[in-house]
Amino acid sequence: MRTETMHIGMKVKHSEYGLGTVKNISEHMADIRFDSGLRTISPEHCDMQAAEAQAEISGLNIPLTTLIAETVGALVDKLDLKQDDAHVEQLASRWQKGTMQLRPSDPSLQAKEVPLETFFHKIVMMRNNFRVLEQKINSHPQLSDAEKVEMQQYISKCYGSMTTFNILFKDEGDQFRSKG
Repeated sequence: MRTETMHIGMKVKHSEYGLGTVKNISEHMADIRFDSGLRTISPEHCDMQAAEAQAEISGLNIPLTTLIAETVGALVDKLDLKQDDAHVEQLASRWQKGTMQLRPSDPSLQAKEVPLETFFHKIVMMRNNFRVLEQKINSHPQLSDAEKVEMQQYISKCYGSMTTFNILFKDEGDQFRSKG
């Protein structure tokens, strides 16, 4: 492996030391953290390869900003993270165009009003992020089943705490459910 193809944070696989993470790179050497500790290695003189998928884009003739915009757009679509008004459809009709008032106990302090659509959007984003977190935990290759179960219990507790906001949802299927 050539040092020019490496970058800090890159995951590599060494025939003797196993998986490691590149911490520093010089002209001919690289500091790599393995489970057994930090090692300074000449990547060109050992059996080492990238432990993660690599991509090289050559012959692509579009502006970088276009490439990035299209990639981000595809990712937003894939993860269903659009910030349009679709979440308002999930809001029970009695709450649409409503406001939430927060009044401090001290009457000399000003109250705050928040449109319920804005508040609801934040709740829906939390729910969606919990779902993504669950998927990431369940598919994580380095977590044991016991660790996955432990982390899942914390997410279930969060879901349980969020059930307070179920009153805002039109459909039961969109509501928070504690799995534990």
